[in-house]
Amino acid sequence: MAVGKSKKMIKKGNKKKVIDPFTRKEWYDVKAPSMFTNRQVGKTLVNRTQGTKIASDFLKGRVYEVSLGDLNSVDSDFKKFRLVCEDVQGRECLTNFHSMKFTHDKMCSIIRKWHTLIEGNVAVRTTDGYLLRVFCIGFTKRDAHQIKKTAYAQSSKVRAIRARMTKHIQKEVSGSDLKTVVKKLIAGSIEKEIERRTTYLHPLHDVYINKVKVIKKPKFEHGRLFDLHGDAGTTVNEAGETVSRPDFHEPPVQESV
Repeated sequence: MAVGKSKKMIKKGNKKKVIDPFTRKEWYDVKAPSMFTNRQVGKTLVNRTQGTKIASDFLKGRVYEVSLGDLNSVDSDFKKFRLVCEDVQGRECLTNFHSMKFTHDKMCSIIRKWHTLIEGNVAVRTTDGYLLRVFCIGFTKRDAHQIKKTAYAQSSKVRAIRARMTKHIQKEVSGSDLKTVVKKLIAGSIEKEIERRTTYLHPLHDVYINKVKVIKKPKFEHGRLFDLHGDAGTTVNEAGETVSRPDFHEPPVQESV
């Protein structure tokens, strides 16, 4: 018996029509908060609204990772900021800060032999209700005139430095809102102050806030997000003028009973 089907049994003309999946997708702009210089992060794809499947529902919650060099046009590609989409207005995804971390190659480059590595982390709540876990790292520094090869610190000094680290981070974060905290992370002001305040215990160098995570968020409010973006209801026309956007809708104001 011959292997295979008979030619009479093969049906012709029943091939399924191939449809390009990109024909039912739409492009949306990803917009960074006002703390950054370059607001237009990039574009993202999503299936257009069809029936009960709304496009904005699939965009909310998406996380985008962008380097600080692309956000602020500076030579600082080792800081990676993650932005989460919290709302969609027109064709723009309004994002908020989600986390920050150093790249793996940067972490490998700052680690040195013959020095004591000191790490500390603390969970702090901002004034606007965000609970952040902040991680700090630092290394002991050799004296310019020392002969000894190593620059190790005693365990008691390490504990004291770690306590000083966490105390200063709590002070800086707990007295600021999320927008101010992100500005401090961009400028690196917290690390410089930690390095200055721990000099009398043991000189440090390469002190960094190497990771920040959002553990808990307050209840979502449109007003807070629009304040974070500032010009969320405006756009730039072809002439370069800032005009109000017709597709922008202000959130409804809830009257207190």
